[in-house]
Amino acid sequence: MRALRIFLIVVVVLGGLFVLADRLAVNFAEGEAADKLKATENLASTPDVSIKGFPFLTQVVGGSLDDVEVGIKDYEATTGTNGQTIRIDDLKADMKGVEFSGDYSSATAASASGTATIAYAELLKTAKSESTEVAPGVTARVIGLSDGGNGKIKVTVEATVLGTKLPQPLSVLSTVTAEGDVVRVHADSLPSFGGVQAAENEVRSITDFEQKIEDLPGGIRLDKVEAARGGVEIGVQGSNVRLAG
Repeated sequence: MRALRIFLIVVVVLGGLFVLADRLAVNFAEGEAADKLKATENLASTPDVSIKGFPFLTQVVGGSLDDVEVGIKDYEATTGTNGQTIRIDDLKADMKGVEFSGDYSSATAASASGTATIAYAELLKTAKSESTEVAPGVTARVIGLSDGGNGKIKVTVEATVLGTKLPQPLSVLSTVTAEGDVVRVHADSLPSFGGVQAAENEVRSITDFEQKIEDLPGGIRLDKVEAARGGVEIGVQGSNVRLAG
């Protein structure tokens, strides 16, 4: 019985040391991966990298990690317009089947899916915010975007009729969609400017707009979008997503 007790104690101690070594190794790997990703994607701040699954060391020996979660606070995506960018908040991606090279200089995920948010203030930069004539004597401009409920965006428009600004801004509910790498906002109905009729295409030049989003990290792409309280929530996905190298 004494020998068995000693054996069990040794097993527990060795098991504890293995778990400790495994956790130290994964913490070190997460830090290295975060630094590599920051350099590869030219990020302003170091991202959060979390390697899931246990034990980590056996995954390393196999040359593949089951599940890696990446979080980037503020990512500046390009818009394809004169070098302009749009800030994407809280980009979180779950990478599956991450394989890495023998010298750990590169890593690629078999698949990735995640979420992020584009604040309404960021998306507003795309809307036509300068006064534009939509009918003889009528000018209008978009002054705000907000959550309209039920997955809609509320587009708020300020209008001036015959030199007099309307006492209250107008608003329309709009549908937001993703087509390829473009986010589109399309008004479900058109506002009336103090009883003055305006051509639909002129009004839609104000209420409807689109924003191209390119160069998301690792080659992930837009999948879906939906209006929410804090901004437009986007879903992203990808395959053969490059994490480093």
